[in-house]
Amino acid sequence: MGRPSLCGAWVVEEVVAHLTAAASVGRLRWLSSVLGARFDFDEHNNRRLAEHRGKTPAETLERFRAIVTSTTAAPGPTVAWLGEVVVHAQDIRQPLGLLRTPSTEAATAVARFYAGRDFTVTSRSNAEGLRLAATDGSFAVGTGPLVSGTTIALTMAMAGRPAYCDDLTGPGVPTLRDRVTARSGTS
Repeated sequence: MGRPSLCGAWVVEEVVAHLTAAASVGRLRWLSSVLGARFDFDEHNNRRLAEHRGKTPAETLERFRAIVTSTTAAPGPTVAWLGEVVVHAQDIRQPLGLLRTPSTEAATAVARFYAGRDFTVTSRSNAEGLRLAATDGSFAVGTGPLVSGTTIALTMAMAGRPAYCDDLTGPGVPTLRDRVTARSGTS
C-alpha cells in the first residue's frame, strides 16, 4: 500500500498516474472515455488511472516523467487544467514533505477560477458567504467572515483539502473547515 495523498482515497502513486492520464488523453479520447463511463467521472478517472499506473511505483513515475512536457489536454478552460496540476502537485508534495509551492501567480489564477465556480470540486460552494484574502498576493474575493492565508492554502482549502485549513486564520475558518471536512469525508 502506498503513501496516502491529500486527494481522497488515492495514494500518491495514483495521483501521479492520474496526472499522467490527464496529460495523455486528448479531447476525442477524453470524450469517448466519458461517454463509455456514462458520464460517471469517478469511473472515467479510475479507468484512466488504471491505464497509466505502472506495475511498480518506479514505472508509474517513469510514465509521468515521459509526459511532463506534454501539451495534450481534455476539453475545458486552460486554468482548470492548471488547477489539476497545482492542486494534485500539493496532494503529492505535502504528505511526502516536499515543501515546494507553485508561483503565487499560478495559484492566484486557480484561486480565482475555483472561487467562481464548482468545476471538478465544490470550490465555489466551499467559499460561499466568506471573504477570502491572500496574505502573499492579490487574491481576494467574497463577503462575509474573513479567511486569510497564502494563496496556495486558500486554493487547496477551496479544493477540499482540510489539511490546509490549519494554515488559515480569521473568523471564517471554522465555517470553511466544516464545509471542506464534510464534503471530503475526512476529519
